[in-house]
Amino acid sequence: MKPDNPHFFSRIGIAIASFFKIIGNSDFAGGVQALRRAGRPGTTADDTVAAAKPAAPLLKEAPPDGALQLLGLLQREARFIDFIQEDVAAYPDADVGAAARLVHEGCRKVLSDNFSIDPVRDEEEGSAITLPEGFDAAAIRITGNVVGEPPFNGHITHRGWRVIETRLPKLAGSHDLHIVAPAEVEL
Repeated sequence: MKPDNPHFFSRIGIAIASFFKIIGNSDFAGGVQALRRAGRPGTTADDTVAAAKPAAPLLKEAPPDGALQLLGLLQREARFIDFIQEDVAAYPDADVGAAARLVHEGCRKVLSDNFSIDPVRDEEEGSAITLPEGFDAAAIRITGNVVGEPPFNGHITHRGWRVIETRLPKLAGSHDLHIVAPAEVEL
């Protein structure tokens, strides 16, 4: 689709508004810079579109060591893997509840011994809040009918959790993290 060609006075208004938006918004400024580069001789319309699109973030693979160590701690303190691997459908609810209480207690101990965890938001669940433009989308997930641009008005349905400190135990160099629970043999 061919863009409209605004008349002279419209272009002055666009230039002034763009000037202030470039000064106040680095993302917008980067987009303008990409469009200007793409408008140089020897570039095509496809180059312009490609230059205007932000690059996809590079994904990095997380090393499994911490996850394996945590899984081992949960198994040792809470028999977590044993509980999850068990088919509990055949057991009465009272037995499942009793087992869940022990697993819960052990998991809670692992968390309190190895992590300092605080809520992402301090407000109580159900509280009304306003999310301003530029809110941290990694720390806040918006649900429901999301339309338009911030500020958004809503209610907290979950305060979220943030790890403040991690205190996993140090391991000997020969420790195999893939063995999260050794086999047990009684003699």
